[in-house]
Amino acid sequence: MLHNVPPILSPDILHTLRAMGHGDEIVISDANFPAYSMGCKVHRLDGITATDVLEAVLTLMPLDRYVSDPSQTMQVVDDPDAVPEIVQEFQGIIDRVADNPAPIATLERFAFYERAKTCFAVIQTGESRLYGNIILKKGVISPR
Repeated sequence: MLHNVPPILSPDILHTLRAMGHGDEIVISDANFPAYSMGCKVHRLDGITATDVLEAVLTLMPLDRYVSDPSQTMQVVDDPDAVPEIVQEFQGIIDRVADNPAPIATLERFAFYERAKTCFAVIQTGESRLYGNIILKKGVISPR
């Protein structure tokens, strides 16, 4: 056990977060996301919500402050201006927990999939709410 590490994050996920460099991206996905088709490392957290995982990850990982969109979600098919409740919750978590809060950007569904294929890893959750997917770009921790 370690102090101040959210217990839902497995040792493998902690290793992934630590191994990522500045600008690397990670997907936190819902249960419907085609995680294994993305071609990157997949971590499973069945039974855990995407919102809980987002909060846990952001307690440890900085968001990139050098880009305008350090987080992105998938647009609703046929209604790109819609903001699902879970995306509103994601924004609230980012505003409250992230070291560099910024508005969430959106990507069209297939553009989101293509972006996810370039990510360092996917954490697939047991999230059952639709559009419960978010990509985070890792930032840097300034020297003390």
